[in-house]
Amino acid sequence: MKPAPFGYHRPTDLDEALDALARTKGKVLAGGQSLIPILNMRLAEPADIVDINRLSELAFIRTENGGVRIGALARHSEVERDGTTAARLPILEQALHLVAHPVIRNRGTVVGSLVHADPAAELPAVLRLLGGSLTLARAGGATRTAPAAEFFLGPLESAIEPDELATSAYFPVPPGRTGMDISELSRRHGDFALAGVATLVTVDDERRVDTAKAACFGVGATPVLVDLSTTVSRLVPGSAADDGQDWAAASDLVRATIDPDEDIHATAAYRRHLTGVLTARSLQAAWSRAVGEIQ
Repeated sequence: MKPAPFGYHRPTDLDEALDALARTKGKVLAGGQSLIPILNMRLAEPADIVDINRLSELAFIRTENGGVRIGALARHSEVERDGTTAARLPILEQALHLVAHPVIRNRGTVVGSLVHADPAAELPAVLRLLGGSLTLARAGGATRTAPAAEFFLGPLESAIEPDELATSAYFPVPPGRTGMDISELSRRHGDFALAGVATLVTVDDERRVDTAKAACFGVGATPVLVDLSTTVSRLVPGSAADDGQDWAAASDLVRATIDPDEDIHATAAYRRHLTGVLTARSLQAAWSRAVGEIQ
């Protein structure tokens, strides 16, 4: 199929783009890897498209307050290959490697993926896990910060308003000795995950767990964040780390928290079981990174 007719706007700077959004409430085109198929299948028929690909000022990746800020036109592949990002937030590089295929990542944008708010996507879960945020701008110079905890509202539904443009996303770096990991299972590499988990573990000087949490994706309407700190706080190297009891308790808590749907690819019970298994594996990997057993 072909898309329904629409008005096409191609601004050359941010102010012009925001003015176009204020006038038209149109859909924003950046990478287009989600929008174009939706238009072609006529799942959406917007009256206007605002193409922001000339806004070179939004094609940035930079450090900020110890974290990483990514502009609206930074492509997946650019962030994936960025050495500073990989050093500060290796989970971003790991997550991006799981996103679709290289051809898709060459055009798709990190911010676009976040705004698309697919509950089975990796990047919304990573942003939720890290407590990140998006910066939203509108005509007249008004901007606001939308925390990840408040931004994802439902499947393909976010808190961005029709006249707003997401100009950047901020991924903070957790303090202390922290390890992170992301694990998922899909039918084929590049497919959306049947279930996935992004985890974070912070340890003290004695390698005991101070903080542990998991952001589950593909098992709810939005990324599901589960605080596991109390559950795994007894972890001591050489005991629980070997017998897996603390990780098993964390997995049980995650299974009890999520409420996955059933579809032609997997039953709800299978997704719940799979998420628990992935949680245990991912927590072990994150803990190992936190204590320096693997880099």
